[in-house]
Amino acid sequence: MPVIEHQQFIKAPVEVCFDLARNVDIHTQTTSKTKERAVGGVTEGLLEQGDTVTWEAIHFGIKQRLTAKVTLMEKPHKFVDIMVKGAFHSFVHTHQFIEEAGGTIMIDKFQYKSPFGLIGVVADKLFLEKYMRAFIVSRAKALKKIAENMD
Repeated sequence: MPVIEHQQFIKAPVEVCFDLARNVDIHTQTTSKTKERAVGGVTEGLLEQGDTVTWEAIHFGIKQRLTAKVTLMEKPHKFVDIMVKGAFHSFVHTHQFIEEAGGTIMIDKFQYKSPFGLIGVVADKLFLEKYMRAFIVSRAKALKKIAENMD
């Protein structure tokens, strides 16, 4: 099971970073390259524990839908969402926020299992893990830009 971990320092309070990361509207903004949008469940505002959201996006030229559920919420330091329906066999995405002098360290930990057994493992090694890392890093940088330009 591949694990992607990314840390991003953001010059903004932990509460701001936490709320931006669980904001459906901001998620749509920070994933514009894949034309991601919420089409089911919670489609705007802040996600809370127990909420589900269905995302529609274009990945690898194919329109896909994925439903995730927020299974843990420890404001303003951590929340976890898991895939309940979608292209992966499974995934767990842990979002952690640590207060630091002058800002917040945002940590994304994305653990996933590809579908299709051995073919999925090969796809991970060839392109999927690299693609998912770039997606997570891109979103983190976009969140940083939004948080640091609020005022």
